[in-house]
Amino acid sequence: MYFDNAATSFPKPPSVERALLDYHRNIGASAGRGAYPRAMAAGRLLDETRRLLARLFNIPKPDRIIYTFNASDALNLAIKGIRWQAGDTAVVSVMEHNSVLRPLHALQQRLGIKVHQVKASPEGIVDPIEMAKAMDARTKLIALVHASNVTGTIQPVAEVGEIARRKGIPFLVDAAQTAGALPIDVRAMKIDLLAFPGHKALLGPLGTGGLYIRDGVELETLKEGGTGSQSEQEVQPDFLPDRYEPGSHNALGIAGLKAGLECILGKGVPSIRALEESLTRQFLEGAQRIPGLTAYGPKQSGAQVAVVSLRLGDLAPAELSYRLFERGGLMTRSGLHCAPGAHRAIGAYPEGTTRFSFGCFNTPQDIQQALNTLQTLAG
Repeated sequence: MYFDNAATSFPKPPSVERALLDYHRNIGASAGRGAYPRAMAAGRLLDETRRLLARLFNIPKPDRIIYTFNASDALNLAIKGIRWQAGDTAVVSVMEHNSVLRPLHALQQRLGIKVHQVKASPEGIVDPIEMAKAMDARTKLIALVHASNVTGTIQPVAEVGEIARRKGIPFLVDAAQTAGALPIDVRAMKIDLLAFPGHKALLGPLGTGGLYIRDGVELETLKEGGTGSQSEQEVQPDFLPDRYEPGSHNALGIAGLKAGLECILGKGVPSIRALEESLTRQFLEGAQRIPGLTAYGPKQSGAQVAVVSLRLGDLAPAELSYRLFERGGLMTRSGLHCAPGAHRAIGAYPEGTTRFSFGCFNTPQDIQQALNTLQTLAG
């Protein structure tokens, strides 16, 4: 039984598998590399998927969406594309994933920038006022994870976005755990840069993701190469999306992502959110009755996405994950989840936790089986 949707969603909708097969059989070509029907079909596929993403996130111009291979790829472009100078600062929270922290650390070492990490409460909540206090005249970027991959805590993105817009500082949101799981409106939330994976709650295959870049925000390119456009020039095109999309696309993956998006838009994000919130509530209420079990985070289904980290007695997280699978066939993830600062904030460092993360294909029966297995292991 699969409870690792925070890493990648499973199962995928049957339509995703069909879309992958259809691409292999009926398209199979690179977009922008020819005027024959298969290449044209690949181009339409990329455009149609961009439009679906724009609809989902209320993005006014679909060409401001850049295809990437995952959220980490998107975050690297957003962070390293800023025109940094020695002494510039970035403001982030301790809840960030290493996909934000490691690129910033690399820039610290390479260019001498400074990174201000704002503390979080023991529940993993970041205070927008503290984020504002950490900003200074040299702040070039504010980054905040929309929801923690450790505790599920939903952060006050709109409030921080308002502060960032007022100060004229680019605001980057890591939507790895929320794209497709929570409503996201880049205009209402005043998001300048939105990084998202395609393979988690968007229900697409691995190797897909994207970065939204608000009109007026300029990033340096990290990669250059062929685009099928302005081929007579030796420099990268200056228009989007081509400026940031050198080389052939993962069109196969994007075909699957399109099918995942159609599934999400058909169900409706509010409906998906209601289901996952209900599953999380059921799990948290049941967990409270298990002796020796400690759950971390808000422990309120309305304040978190469908991610719950826990410890059971003196069992090491890796041992608990092993026993959960051995006893009940439950697939979970243990350790620090690439977010050591989050574990420090909740008091689970250095061993980490065992994480359950639910998806839109889990059922109340799945949750009950998980609770029954935990109860058995607790004795």
